[in-house]
Amino acid sequence: MSSANPSTRPEQLKTALVAAAAVLAGLVPAPSAALAQGVPTTAATPTSAPTSAPAGSVDWPMFRGDAQLTGVAGGALPEKLAVRWRYELGEGTSSTAAIVAGTVFVGADDGRLTALDLKSGQANWQYEAGDAIQSSPTVAAGLVVCGDETGIVHACEVQTGALRWSFKTGARVISSANTAGDRLVFGSYDGGLYCVQIADGRLIWKYDVGERVHGTPGIAGECVLVAACDGQLHVVRLADGTLVRNVPLGSVSGAATAAHGSRVYVGTYGEQVLGIDWEAGQVVWRFEDPERQFPFLSSAAVTDELVIVGGQDRRVRALEAATGKQRWQFATRGRVDSSPVVSGTRVFFGSADGNLYELDLATGREVWRFEAGGPISASPAVGGGCLVIGTQAGRLYCFAAAADVPPGESQNAQIRAEQPSAQ
Repeated sequence: MSSANPSTRPEQLKTALVAAAAVLAGLVPAPSAALAQGVPTTAATPTSAPTSAPAGSVDWPMFRGDAQLTGVAGGALPEKLAVRWRYELGEGTSSTAAIVAGTVFVGADDGRLTALDLKSGQANWQYEAGDAIQSSPTVAAGLVVCGDETGIVHACEVQTGALRWSFKTGARVISSANTAGDRLVFGSYDGGLYCVQIADGRLIWKYDVGERVHGTPGIAGECVLVAACDGQLHVVRLADGTLVRNVPLGSVSGAATAAHGSRVYVGTYGEQVLGIDWEAGQVVWRFEDPERQFPFLSSAAVTDELVIVGGQDRRVRALEAATGKQRWQFATRGRVDSSPVVSGTRVFFGSADGNLYELDLATGREVWRFEAGGPISASPAVGGGCLVIGTQAGRLYCFAAAADVPPGESQNAQIRAEQPSAQ
């Protein structure tokens, strides 16, 4: 079990990224090129179970909601949200929940993967991973998959929590798994990008990035897109793991790659957000605030027109997808490592100031916020007409329509904003 204080987790990430930046600058030697070869361990014989819903459905089967990591919800949310239930995880979480077929799956710093009923908040089962889970669960082919601090990827039956298989990498796994057909793709701090079979965890291929992989890899067309701590975007063939091209980012990145057509959008530790044509291998634009130079660890949400991203300067920004020009910005009172989610005409995200925010997508005006009682670095999950998010204080919230909230559930911490707060 991890004994670390949940509030130290973002600082651990910062330390890792600073170390990677030092490697890029030539200040310290790079880690050995000899990377551990992952080995799967198969457990129980597979049993039948529901598979994950396709992208764009009312479910939220993985980090950022779909294989392109767009952060755009396929299902609608009620106009006014209220707390349906709260669940005490025991320790804090930076893991973003998955929501599939009426069940919520979430990991926590105590090493437990928990499955809860979306309607009632009652725990269906818990699985003990053995160390902290910062990776966000991915649901596919009747399994829920997540990585832990020791570098093990666990695949459990969605119905019972029984271990189907596990896969050992050489270092911690914070990157969440992505899916394509019968394959899972994920990164590790050992510098490997792995592709395994969903059914049994057997290795299909491994691509050596050469530096830590913190962010979740995206899948676009027949390629895997991953931004890593070597300061490059790697475009790799999904079929066999061969490199198509690299695109220099100019700095370390710990964010997921959000793809929309031939463009991919990603923030860096070098205070920039980039719009890249991944097919051509060219950076189309770079955004950098001339007055506020802070890292972007939040993963972007991408619509046809806008890129929404949080920054450690306590702000969330909307950038024009075509040009990178800032459309609006909104200031919170804490850094924003939580990745925004777009649902219809609204944007939702958490902040280290302990609030869950709702903004108007077009203007950045604050519509609503909820005081969660602890910093939020996890990202919202939207599925089944609900929004689920956890805090570093160890509390998991489910928000739903007010009519679905049990009698007596306190709403004192919810605030409806009447005045614009965007800048």
